[in-house]
Amino acid sequence: MTLTASPYLLYSDGNGNIFEDTSLYAVGRSGWDALPVPVEDWIELPDGGSLYELPERIGIGIDVITGELRLCEKGWAVAAFIPPAHTGFYIAAYETKPGAPTLPLFCYTAVAWQNDQFYVPAVRIEQDIRQECAGFDADKVKLGVEHLTKAYPHNRLVNHLANNCALTYHCPAARNYFIGRWECPVPASPACNANCVGCISLQPDEETIVSTQDRLQFKPTVEEIVEFTVPHLETAPYPLISFGQGCEGEPLLMWETLEKAIIEIRKHTSKGSININTNGSKPDAVKRLCEAGLNSIRVSTNSARSEVYMPYYRPNNYQFEDIVESLKVVNSFGGWPSINYFVFPGMTDSIAEYEALRKLIRETGLKMIQWRNFNIDPDWYLGKIGVTETGEFMGVKQLMDLIREEFPHLKYGYYNPPMERIKGKYEVDFAHF
Repeated sequence: MTLTASPYLLYSDGNGNIFEDTSLYAVGRSGWDALPVPVEDWIELPDGGSLYELPERIGIGIDVITGELRLCEKGWAVAAFIPPAHTGFYIAAYETKPGAPTLPLFCYTAVAWQNDQFYVPAVRIEQDIRQECAGFDADKVKLGVEHLTKAYPHNRLVNHLANNCALTYHCPAARNYFIGRWECPVPASPACNANCVGCISLQPDEETIVSTQDRLQFKPTVEEIVEFTVPHLETAPYPLISFGQGCEGEPLLMWETLEKAIIEIRKHTSKGSININTNGSKPDAVKRLCEAGLNSIRVSTNSARSEVYMPYYRPNNYQFEDIVESLKVVNSFGGWPSINYFVFPGMTDSIAEYEALRKLIRETGLKMIQWRNFNIDPDWYLGKIGVTETGEFMGVKQLMDLIREEFPHLKYGYYNPPMERIKGKYEVDFAHF
């Protein structure tokens, strides 16, 4: 249902119960600022979304009578986790009390209540349905796990994807592999050459938050990679394999193994697309992979600016310029360069970031932006990278509109596209129910 008036603020009683406060309209947050959300930006919370209470944080809203910003003193603030394929425009707005615990590594989108519905300020940026909650049948996943672990009884990667990823963490990519469809994850590296503040597979012991999953503990062999990826590329609809997953370090550190694996895969099948999700730190290695047959790259970044990138990634032995060069390399081979762009309202849509993003697109021949919600405690993130003022910003929605207007060839989405989509009709050739 399309809203015609601002929805109401939500709060939690601290015991898992959520209520609306009809004396306050909900607002959003960009950078450090709380501000009104345009009515047209609210959509119903998509299927698969979740609500979180935010301990020791007091929600901020607009008083329905005075029109002034004020705190909701009735309980803790509430935020939404919006599911994949959707990008949030505003973070939840709240005031953090001294000593409040750091929030876990999830996204914290603003959320509100109206007409017996939860609403979030967001857009569906991707029409591919590969990670829709409604598309997964747990029984089919378990049957697939049983079948494929028996088919590859000595393959450590298949076992890792089965017991760690699909059954323990319910990773959508791993579950899709065991159902025999679409993108197949291929984790490859237990080591990393960055020390990302919000790393989801390894956090320092001194941090109060924990990683959301355990990291791969072994180096897969060429044979292990080839054994299960070739059949997937041969038989799956819209087939795609991707090195570089959330449960590993940096796959380019294993580039020699990946190079040999790609060459061997292409000896057996020409079907499907071979992709790497990476920090893009080793352009020379990317070149070797492209020569072997790599089709696409997705470079993750929190910013198109070195001064924002470096304090978050805290890289070892590489610079921001290296990730730019890696994108250029893939483009020079006629491949599909894209970025996994961590969206943080107030930072991503700042004027300085907008100008830097335009420059990055022009310099690299970028083909796609995956507008990814940033899974991180907002206050913790800004503190870690030393940002006290985010500067002038335009709004995430306007940023998307301006970039699309200037670069009409540039595709928007949330997932790595299969070869059918890259070479065919981008708006049609992808996973459907």
